[in-house]
Amino acid sequence: MKKAIPANGKIAKDAKETVQECVSEFISFITSEASDKCQREKRKTINGDDLLWAMATLGFEDYIEPLKAYLQKYREGDSKLTAKAGDGSVKKDVLGSHGGSSSSAQGMGQQGAYNQGMGYMQPQYHNGDVSN
Repeated sequence: MKKAIPANGKIAKDAKETVQECVSEFISFITSEASDKCQREKRKTINGDDLLWAMATLGFEDYIEPLKAYLQKYREGDSKLTAKAGDGSVKKDVLGSHGGSSSSAQGMGQQGAYNQGMGYMQPQYHNGDVSN
């Protein structure tokens, strides 16, 4: 959070706690959708691709390409990436300066690969609900 504000800016404790609560809810939301997919497919293990699928299904498409690039580098054993992953940070050269904008995905030359190459579904909206 500190990186997003001016150097002399401060963040109140309640703001940090609120963001932490939001992050926890987001993780639960995505994981629940991925878990449902795995149960339908009679699998017990949720993998990174399942989480990316869940994010796309739930409307978080803008984050897919940079996270897909991160996952690929992680799987390839990028030592810089795995060292950073342990301390909770994510390398800017993977996610881009905006943490997941479509411009960073375009810069990586992977736009469109998620839906075309990986066989993921686009979310379907019916009366405000998301369905598979």
